[in-house]
Amino acid sequence: MGAQSFIDQSSGKTASEAFKAAVDEALWDHGHNGYSGTIAEKDSFKEVFPKSNETPTQCMNRHIDENTFGDKWGSAGCVKIEDGKYAFFGWASS
Repeated sequence: MGAQSFIDQSSGKTASEAFKAAVDEALWDHGHNGYSGTIAEKDSFKEVFPKSNETPTQCMNRHIDENTFGDKWGSAGCVKIEDGKYAFFGWASS
């Protein structure tokens, strides 16, 4: 099986709540069969934080460029965009 990159934005009071909402939406959109190449394949995330001179988008792009979350079986990356809004990114099995 292969892997597919994904970036999803989701809202929630916490990163955990937003992650659950993003996974639930992907399951609804792509089904429960597995290997969808979406965040639905993830069961965890790790939040990363922008450096003092970075925006949240720059932080996410840095981690994408460095392939920090390149393991299709590992955790998704997460960065807070603003209060109540998070971006999740990484690679998922497809």
